[in-house]
Amino acid sequence: MPQRSKQRWSERSPAQRRALVALGAAQVGFQLAALLDLRRRPAEEVRGSKRLWAAASFVNWLGPLAYFVWGRRR
Repeated sequence: MPQRSKQRWSERSPAQRRALVALGAAQVGFQLAALLDLRRRPAEEVRGSKRLWAAASFVNWLGPLAYFVWGRRR
């Protein structure tokens, strides 16, 4: 398998830069939504520890997604 070299920001096209900024903003927004929901939701409506879910929210897309799928009681 050929080895890919990492591209520098300056080597990316304007479209690639916009896409990366948009994905980054979406990820931060998703995490903020999870953290705000955790803060506002009573502990009885959260499966497990609120602290652990807050820590898990910092794991890229997976943490907030897991919280919204499995961490909240309906």
